[in-house]
Amino acid sequence: MPVVLITTLSESGQTNIGPYSLCFPHIIAEDYAMILICRSTSNTAQNIRRSKLCAINFIPYDKKMLRNCVSLGFPGESTEEKMENSNFSLIPSKRNGREHQKDLKFPEIVGESVQVFECAWDDSIPTYNNEKSLETHFILKIDKILMKKKWKDSLLEGSGFPSLPVDFGFRDNTTFWFSKHNSHYSEPIPKDKEMDVSAVIYAAKRTDPDVEWTEDACAKLVSVPRIFLKKTLRGCVEMAKEKGVKTITPKFLDKIRDKRNEEKQN
Repeated sequence: MPVVLITTLSESGQTNIGPYSLCFPHIIAEDYAMILICRSTSNTAQNIRRSKLCAINFIPYDKKMLRNCVSLGFPGESTEEKMENSNFSLIPSKRNGREHQKDLKFPEIVGESVQVFECAWDDSIPTYNNEKSLETHFILKIDKILMKKKWKDSLLEGSGFPSLPVDFGFRDNTTFWFSKHNSHYSEPIPKDKEMDVSAVIYAAKRTDPDVEWTEDACAKLVSVPRIFLKKTLRGCVEMAKEKGVKTITPKFLDKIRDKRNEEKQN
């Protein structure tokens, strides 16, 4: 399991840090969301219930950081008491307030993180959420994803990944057990498992009758996993309509890619 730091806002407005391992992808095809499982009485749970906001901070493997995570993970301390023992640096959120909440304050994020998911609790989805129970399950919709430029470039190039700490999910009376993940390696997708261009053309023609696709544009999407193809096509069509484009070409897809890369950097 990954080791992450959840940052939330205390009642006084101070950012609280809580280390967690039970935080996993929940929705991955669209409207990306994570699920967080935590003690119902924890500072984190109480803060999310009140503000509905948090950030998931993925820290690198570092024994000093993990030692500090263990000291920050024990119950009973107030945010003020806990944060006196934090060695992590906090920087302002990169989110913008929603139109009707321009003065909304967001939790700060951990400066040492290699990646951050800034999230909002979706309380419309029924989950195990009872303040009197031992644990609470939060569905956290991802508003913004941040990644250090070094690792973003490495990911896009397939040249390397950050070393993240792993929690075995086991502790005894005296210790927590962590590990450094093994070196990565790549395994190419067999050519016979990729979609051919005709499958993309078929799906593209049925996305919107008012927007056409050139075959070369469809060919650029053959490597998109099938589960994401429909959303990818729909997103391209929406962008085309926004720009008044009637035919999607490879050049237009490149513009979409460049625009999204620029948005991620900001």
